[in-house]
Amino acid sequence: MIGQTWQSEIRTFSDPKTGREIRQLTASGNNYHLYFTENSFDAQRDEIIFLSDRASGEERAPHEHPCYNLFRMDLGTGVITQLTDEAAADDEGRGVSSVTKTPDSRIVVYRAGRGLLKKLDTTTGETTVIYEEAGGYTIGAPSIAANRRYIAFCRNEDVQIADGPNYTGFEERFYRVKDGRVTVAYLDGSGWYDVFKDTHQVGHFQFCPDDSTLGTFCHEGPWNLVTQRIWLLDFVAREAKPCFRQTARDSVGHEFWTNDGYIFFDDRGPGHDGTITSERTQAVVTAVQVNENAMTPFVGLADRNGNVVRRIDMPYYCNHYHANPDNTCLVGDDVDDLVLIDITGEVARPTLLCNHRTSWHTQSAHCHPTWSWDGTRILYASDFGGRINLYLVRP
Repeated sequence: MIGQTWQSEIRTFSDPKTGREIRQLTASGNNYHLYFTENSFDAQRDEIIFLSDRASGEERAPHEHPCYNLFRMDLGTGVITQLTDEAAADDEGRGVSSVTKTPDSRIVVYRAGRGLLKKLDTTTGETTVIYEEAGGYTIGAPSIAANRRYIAFCRNEDVQIADGPNYTGFEERFYRVKDGRVTVAYLDGSGWYDVFKDTHQVGHFQFCPDDSTLGTFCHEGPWNLVTQRIWLLDFVAREAKPCFRQTARDSVGHEFWTNDGYIFFDDRGPGHDGTITSERTQAVVTAVQVNENAMTPFVGLADRNGNVVRRIDMPYYCNHYHANPDNTCLVGDDVDDLVLIDITGEVARPTLLCNHRTSWHTQSAHCHPTWSWDGTRILYASDFGGRINLYLVRP
């Protein structure tokens, strides 16, 4: 029920490896934050927006498709308030998914069920349908333009390949999808159109943080099979151009826009598909072990023309990275731990932050560590104990 509240579930404990204080924020049902490119933290208030199945009336494990809705947490008091009440669309749950928001959390856009995109005004509580899929395509995660007039998102032809734990269907979808599109929908619900059509599976659309005519999308699939991952899309010219032109040795992914408008990316080198499973192996290239590296993995920063302006070699790769506000420090989720990586100098200097203890079984159980807008806290998820919960740690 919208407006229902839960009292604080916060508890603190010392990390078993580093002794740092960890705040476990949630303890009821499954709870996970927005994908790290979207940032659950509120830039103005001491709050986060997150997804939970606590109101579903069902007890489901993370891989059993819980019915999620949106919630707000006051990080000072721990009080949780329900923001949406989307019903399960089918036997696979499918309440709320694929969420984005403005930094101040005033506007939240999310996918409801399989085919609707909705806008929630968190101040008024008003919800508007801004896109409805007529059939034949699957909808990717939306991104809100800086001018707050429209969103963009990826659509791919529906090739009827199920997804699931441990990257089920990841490789097969890469080969089967031949019709991918980037679509714009107006936030007032007045219409939509396809701004770009491709012959590949596309995904991870993200607007530039300060330019509503520029964004990035990717050719989605196992990183070692994708020949050019990151593309810059000019909405005025409706043209795409490559960002960091790849060679045969590059396996690139997990790109995001930094706060100051650079494109961050991760390059793991030959034989790396960009995955990790609950067996601590890759999902597609099973013969190559995680961090069995044929070249030195590195991260890079590219400008708005797609040119690399900085490269930082890494002693090993993490599954995801997120940069602090001034791009001096990364947080990464290694197989078992979160690490802080100082990138102020020519050599990356990693230090252990804490032991995350997640299984990597489902996408929602991936840690996806995310810096707060002011760089004072890091939010992450873990399914330690069998349910996904949210945790907060100071760097």
